[in-house]
Amino acid sequence: MNHLRALFVLVLLLSGSKLFAQTPDEDLVQFSGMIVASDSLEAVPYVNIRIKGLNRGTTSDFYGFFSLVARKGDVIQFSAVGFKKGEYLIPDTLRSNRYSLVHIMTNDTILLKETVIYPWPTKEQFRHAFVWNKIPDDDLTIAQRNLDKMEMRERARAMPMDGSMNYRNYMDNQVSKLYYRGQAQPITVFNPFAWAEFIKAWKRGDFKRKD
Repeated sequence: MNHLRALFVLVLLLSGSKLFAQTPDEDLVQFSGMIVASDSLEAVPYVNIRIKGLNRGTTSDFYGFFSLVARKGDVIQFSAVGFKKGEYLIPDTLRSNRYSLVHIMTNDTILLKETVIYPWPTKEQFRHAFVWNKIPDDDLTIAQRNLDKMEMRERARAMPMDGSMNYRNYMDNQVSKLYYRGQAQPITVFNPFAWAEFIKAWKRGDFKRKD
């Protein structure tokens, strides 16, 4: 009888220890899911996911998926830049050791005060620059300066002949040679028209030295 009683007590102790060892495992849950944004339902990547009160957690991947081991009744915290923080309580009445969730995060819009950045460190330097700095010319002023008659004339004088002008000069010389072929060409020093053109050019300053 004593042996039977001892065997019965041993069985009870072993059964109790087995039940005690299995109880914590039954509370473990493979908690997984996906995190999306509330406005577009697009995946939110790299969200910080941690168990409240414990220094343990994970991070969602590029597609918003996550998975971690938690316990029934744990509070899961979600946080990400640009979104409001969120929490989720894992039900303690779960019968399965796996639980999935689609967590929706709300955008957190932060409005900052307007900041005007100036290239001058002090108000005095800004005042001096505002009064004395030369304002650059606008497009109209630049166009008027480029179309000035004197400026256009000077540019025309300095501009070399193009292809059509060279061709015409060459043909004029050829025609002149053909016209006076077989006879002596007249000396232009006695040509009054040439002298008139020379005087006009001299008055215009065509023969002035250009530095």
